[in-house]
Amino acid sequence: MPLVANKALARRANGVFASGNGENFDDIFAADYVNHQEADVSAGRADRSLAEYQEMLGVFHSVFSNARSEVLMQVAEGDLVATRWRFTALLTGEYRDVGPMDDEVSWTGVQIDRIADGKVAESWDEWDKYGLFAQMGLIE
Repeated sequence: MPLVANKALARRANGVFASGNGENFDDIFAADYVNHQEADVSAGRADRSLAEYQEMLGVFHSVFSNARSEVLMQVAEGDLVATRWRFTALLTGEYRDVGPMDDEVSWTGVQIDRIADGKVAESWDEWDKYGLFAQMGLIE
């Protein structure tokens, strides 16, 4: 798959965090997809199957509304695509003991996707949880 197509697929994978994106996971992710993600401050890295990743996204969408994904930069080489992104959303549920907020929150991160047979087979995510937590008043 050409690098341009790989980058477009990685943008679609990143866009699943956006509210109401309407994407079909089967069109983007391989059936044996694995998401390697920094879990949270207290735990190490979490490896999630496609079903577990979809469940995590369901929780995200139940807590954050009007979520928007913005691709800030992409670099592709071989079967890998690195995407630097920004998410902006409104906290309308409860997350980490913080209830709904009037102001939007925004955070950045980097996702590296490995593409195989026209689907995202594996992703590695690192995101600025401390920037998000500071906006929510969880840390100074």
